[in-house]
Parts: sequence; C-alpha cells; structure tokens
Amino acid sequence: MKHTREVCRCPWVDLSKPDYVAYHDEEWGVPVHDDQKMFEFLTLEAAQAGLSWYTVLRKRENYRRLFDGFDPQKIARYSEKKVEALMGDASIIRNRAKIQAAINNAQRYLEVQSEFGSFADYLWRFVDGKPIVNEIRSEAGYRATSKESDAMSKELLRRGFKFVGSTICYAHMQAAGMVNDHSVDCFRRAEVLALSRS
Repeated sequence: MKHTREVCRCPWVDLSKPDYVAYHDEEWGVPVHDDQKMFEFLTLEAAQAGLSWYTVLRKRENYRRLFDGFDPQKIARYSEKKVEALMGDASIIRNRAKIQAAINNAQRYLEVQSEFGSFADYLWRFVDGKPIVNEIRSEAGYRATSKESDAMSKELLRRGFKFVGSTICYAHMQAAGMVNDHSVDCFRRAEVLALSRS
C-alpha cells in the first residue's frame, strides 16, 4: 500500500503526481447518480482506451471546456466542422474515432434517458442499484472486467454506443462508484462505503 503521513492508499496511486493523488482521495469510487457526470466519466474512459488514465486526467479540464461541459444535448448536435476543430486542438487526445464516438454516445445517451428517465439509473441497474464491494489486498488483486461489466458492455454495444468494451465499462464502474475497489487498507474504502449508504 502507498503511505504519506501515515495515510494508506490504494497501491496503484502514484504519490509523485499530486493531481492523481487528489483524484484518488476525492473522486475515485464515489457513487455517481448525476446523469451528466455519468456521461462525462463514460466519455473520458472511452478517450482513455489504449492510454493511461493519468493522460486523460491531465486533459480533463480541456475536455470540459471544448466539449461544452459534457452537455450531451450539445455534443449530440456537433457537426463535422466541430469535429475538425477538435482534431486541431492539441489540448485533448486527437483521435477522430474517439471524438466521433463521443458524439454518437451523446445521441445514444439521449435515447436511453428518454426511455428510462435517467441515464445514471439505467447504468446502476447492472449492479442492482448498489455498489459491489471487493476485497482487494494487493495490486495483483485488481481485475480488468467482471460479469457486470461484460453485461453492461454487451447492452451498450447493442444500443449503438462506441468504445464501451468490458474493460472500459469496468473502469467506468470503478470511477463512478458502482464498484468499490479501494483496497482493504486504503483510508478511502470506509469513507466511500459510508457515502454509498447515505
């Protein structure tokens, strides 16, 4: 486990990166029930595909600025001209397929929201509405997928979402608190457990 000033954190946290530590300490694993925040996480996880999460985390504010605060209503209407403008901006990951996937996924998000009333509630159905709590004791204990992320991926792909393989879905579930993967010795484990009960 990673220690600073007697605080124990998950083994994957790089203590040399203050913004990474802050993300772990304040955001990772906190249950998200806000539709737009859920869409933001899913979009950023898709942008991460093939890269490190830290690469995306450092560019998150740029994404928020360039993608209209992750407003799906606006993103769903992006034109080819907007795609070209995004492709020309080095402050984000310039991958055409990922940018186009964000637009497509915003459109699919609106369909899900219309059908179920809430995008977040729809995704939480894959864990029966409450976080799955895992018992992780070392870095080797972390998994990349689960039967729940397999099911989420299959369903999102069926609905036409892009960049939503099981690994991306599992990372999304971890980030959005659908899975509590804070290690057993991590100080945030109990705090996040308490948040999920409130």
